[in-house]
Amino acid sequence: MADDERTENLKHIHSRDFSWSFWFVVPIYPYGRRRTIRHEVIKDRIWTFDQIQGIFYVVVPIRMTVVKLEEGGLLVYAPIAPTPECIRLVNELVAEHGDVKYIILPTISGLEHKVFVGPFARYFRNAQVFVAPNQWSFPIDLPLSWLGFPAKRTQVLPEDSSKAPFAEQFDYAILGPIDLGLRSFEEVALFDKRSRTLLVTDSVVCVPEDPPAIVQLEPYPLLFHARDKATDPIEDTQENRRKGWQRISLFALYFRASVLEVPTWGEVFLNAFKASDRSKKAYFGLFPFKWKKDWQRSFNALRGNGRLFVAPILQTLILNRAPRETLAWADKVASWNFERIIPCHFDSPITAEPQQFRRAFSFLEKLPSVSAGLFASSTYPLPEEDFKALKEIDEGLTKRAIVPPPKEKV
Repeated sequence: MADDERTENLKHIHSRDFSWSFWFVVPIYPYGRRRTIRHEVIKDRIWTFDQIQGIFYVVVPIRMTVVKLEEGGLLVYAPIAPTPECIRLVNELVAEHGDVKYIILPTISGLEHKVFVGPFARYFRNAQVFVAPNQWSFPIDLPLSWLGFPAKRTQVLPEDSSKAPFAEQFDYAILGPIDLGLRSFEEVALFDKRSRTLLVTDSVVCVPEDPPAIVQLEPYPLLFHARDKATDPIEDTQENRRKGWQRISLFALYFRASVLEVPTWGEVFLNAFKASDRSKKAYFGLFPFKWKKDWQRSFNALRGNGRLFVAPILQTLILNRAPRETLAWADKVASWNFERIIPCHFDSPITAEPQQFRRAFSFLEKLPSVSAGLFASSTYPLPEEDFKALKEIDEGLTKRAIVPPPKEKV
């Protein structure tokens, strides 16, 4: 066999290895081709599995965590797309540590998490599937079995965590449901007592300065967003990867930070007309972004030297609908003696103590006006101007009675 033919065969095998056939259920990037990176957080104890997903090349990690059970076997928190590569990496752990016994769906509103659970569970037929209470689906509420969940093996997490079959090793706390009008928000934080590790879905994040390894496997989205205009070439440098990642983080967490200007449609189409063939690969040749010169100021404020925080979207559109309930949940989680946090997005693992987790929710409390940030904390202000677009969305949804109004701070 010729070398070029062998290379093409290997590419085809690798392509199948990354294949996710049901991408059309939630048609977001990278669609039907998802690569996976496994990372051992604690030797022979905890592993993370990262993939990417996003819209318009705004890509961030989506993460599954696997924890070894003390009696043998594995617990899976927030499954990701069960590509052949992903399942092979899980089965390597199964061969050494025992079968998957429990699969946890820790959210009710995150389709990007829910859509993978049923297909993932089919690969591990002895696993019990536990889901957060009050599940719903969009646009029509359907039974979980219709969404691919194994009916005989799926059950709702007990409100009382001591009644779960894995209670001896884990504690958990359920946030919500938070009423958002037609729908609701809910999240389950899971605490592995032995390793002192907290698993969360969306509630808190930490943004790294450099792009995570999984995002760098296919760096085109990073390089695309590193450009300042459509005519700029796509240049693969570490500086451009970092620049693209930092802008992507602002997109993902603010939608439109104050340092991002939105050109007129005339400017957009003029840029598209001027763009090189290579730049036309994305957005059908459109490049509707214009960053101010001081854009990195907003990223530096967001990152805050690696501090833990609640995503601006959750601050402005969700958790402020239930400040008292959210703070009570945060208090309960902060009563556990964890030393690291593994979220489902952005950086991981995060070295953090309970008081740092609790402090992240201080934006829901009535505090002295020590900063101009909506995230009103003397230790972690976020610029109020970067919340402008989110506040406009919030006001529009509230005015149209699509969501209930925010409640007063506690």
